[in-house]
Amino acid sequence: MAQRVEVTTEIAAPPETVWGLVADLTQMGRWSPENEGVEWLKGASGPAVGVTFKGSNRHGSKTWTTHGRITEATPNKALAFLINVGPFKVAEWRYELEPVPTGCRVTESTVDQRGGVARFLGKLGTGIEDRETHNRETMAQTLERLKAAAEGARPS
Repeated sequence: MAQRVEVTTEIAAPPETVWGLVADLTQMGRWSPENEGVEWLKGASGPAVGVTFKGSNRHGSKTWTTHGRITEATPNKALAFLINVGPFKVAEWRYELEPVPTGCRVTESTVDQRGGVARFLGKLGTGIEDRETHNRETMAQTLERLKAAAEGARPS
């Protein structure tokens, strides 16, 4: 059964500001403690449905690359992508933005799509035994960093 992990925070910045940060996946390494950023592939320069990218990741001394494909890119509302490592499905990631009176609510979620072989190889390749707990912790850190950047980016 696929595991879903979800973390939500409110950010005192409009959805447009937060979208500008989230949608620039090349900068994801600024927010994420695991992802070091992505490189758009096939001439792409930003998210659109069907666009692909290569991600660089690190956990301690372990490094690995992933390949992603954008499945949803609705400005100021939602960004979603599927991640594979080689032939193995890994996860779907989503960022959902909802306006609130004080700015916006951001929900980061992931659904683990790995089968047994990919789970086993993932532990060896990443050094992460409990992916669900690890993701929840790193997602909270990602949103905390995103919040600090978005709130600092607001015009005075």
